[in-house]
Amino acid sequence: MKPPADVPIPPDLSRRYSRTSGGRAWLGSLQGLICGRLERWDLEVDLEPGQLPWNGHGGVVVPVTRKGVPAALKVAYPHDEARVERFALRLWDGQGAVRLLESDAGTCSMLLERLDAGCCLQQVPMETAVEVWGGLTRQLSLIPDQRPEWQEFHHVAARAEQWSDDLPADWEQLGRPFPRWLLEAALEVCQTRGAVGRRGGTDVLVNTDFHYLNILARPEGGFAAIDPQPMIGEAEFSVAPLLWNRIRDLPRSNPGRGLLDRCREFSAAAGLDAEVARQWSLAREVENALWYASRPLHDGDLARSLWVASTLAGRTLGGLPAAHDLPAPGK
Repeated sequence: MKPPADVPIPPDLSRRYSRTSGGRAWLGSLQGLICGRLERWDLEVDLEPGQLPWNGHGGVVVPVTRKGVPAALKVAYPHDEARVERFALRLWDGQGAVRLLESDAGTCSMLLERLDAGCCLQQVPMETAVEVWGGLTRQLSLIPDQRPEWQEFHHVAARAEQWSDDLPADWEQLGRPFPRWLLEAALEVCQTRGAVGRRGGTDVLVNTDFHYLNILARPEGGFAAIDPQPMIGEAEFSVAPLLWNRIRDLPRSNPGRGLLDRCREFSAAAGLDAEVARQWSLAREVENALWYASRPLHDGDLARSLWVASTLAGRTLGGLPAAHDLPAPGK
């Protein structure tokens, strides 16, 4: 095998991780990490001249081949979500999610089946997205068993219990950035769903970042989840990202009603309880709103989270941009 050439690093990934000393150190080591995995797993880079590898928020994905078979090498910035991703992929074993071929915990690297990066649920009609997402959610909602991977995941109920303490403290510290009633609506969800989650016996493996961009087409047909953020708990916790993405696809005549209809439609397609999904989505967006309020240059994201959360609570806040003027996440 010939020595691997340097793989170009996408500029937006470099910009994102150049802001901290830890990020700069990781960027400085990234070529070595990639080359080490290419050699260890006997891979060839499969990039056209001038082509950049793919990247998300937390890592780079290099198209490769192994003995002529297409695959994808993912090297992630070390963080909690990246460290547990491989455990969920092992449990799913290619059923509803991208298949894991190899993994290395020390370098936060994985070799994955190659999916079609140019075809995700962001571009398909919403009716198709509902059907695909519902079917995949049914596949991914595994019931815990005795395999050791299950010990690696946090519980949704524990997250709710943590929010019960953190949300009011953050709300006060940030100068009460939205009305108290919306905070109290989220706290009620945390208290009720947290208690139910502890005693309900409905635990499954939950992909908590299961939105349109994280579902790619398989070349042979069908779709698969990528970049999971796995937890254990009620499957309804996974609906929220579908609501805060593709807001501009909601009906202009009544986007608020359209948001609630979307929650019901995706829930029904996956066999979930739409009311429980609404509750979890409300709490998750209030937590998102406080995160955005704590950081500069996120006014548009804060407005989007407040619109979604308050609309799900039944009292859309005034003073916010119209739904179709809200920015998409990451914009």
